[in-house]
Amino acid sequence: MNAKQAAGYRAAEWVQDGMVVGLGTGSTAFYAIEKIGERVAQGLQIRAIATSNASEELALKYGIPLITASEVERLDLAIDGADEVDPELALIKGGGGALLREKLVAIHSDRFIVIADSGKMVSQLGQFKLPIELVPFCYEWTLGQLKNSYDVQFQMRMRDGELYVTDNGNYIVDAAFGQIPSPAQLSHELDIMTGVVDHGLFVDIADMVIVGYEDGRTEIIEKKQ
Repeated sequence: MNAKQAAGYRAAEWVQDGMVVGLGTGSTAFYAIEKIGERVAQGLQIRAIATSNASEELALKYGIPLITASEVERLDLAIDGADEVDPELALIKGGGGALLREKLVAIHSDRFIVIADSGKMVSQLGQFKLPIELVPFCYEWTLGQLKNSYDVQFQMRMRDGELYVTDNGNYIVDAAFGQIPSPAQLSHELDIMTGVVDHGLFVDIADMVIVGYEDGRTEIIEKKQ
């Protein structure tokens, strides 16, 4: 069992009968969905909302019943991975391109559990490039506004030689901040920038982080009260 699998499988233990669960996206969330699917096959009764087309397909493969937001107001629990986690449990997410749906699901969950291998734990956010989701219309203007506001390198995300398009039909620019001394401040600044749909800073959202190690051990870090 590798580190990601250890964290994902451990998180699945928090899923209980009757819950409505948010299913994350990415290589670590894959293992949580896999284990939840095994439990569903054994009789666990839940409903779920997936944060990406890929996770939706995976959930259907494992027989996890999916619903839409029109059927519930909140989720009992959401489980998702992260690209970086700092000591305050602030996160950078969005390496997989699903940051907007992931944040929507996380903030509408009574409990948000983050799963990560030990390499994702950092003393300060920013070594991983920060994904910022942009509206395609006049995105060049939004990119220019970002460049005028921050003296860092911005690179439009590409796939197969063309601009990467999210499941929501938007673009992503990855920002190489290097260090983010105040994630909350940067988050606020990006939130109010016209043309920015959302970004990969998740501040004061995670309730718990389950850290997986290569020897199969897991460590639980709770949000400070």
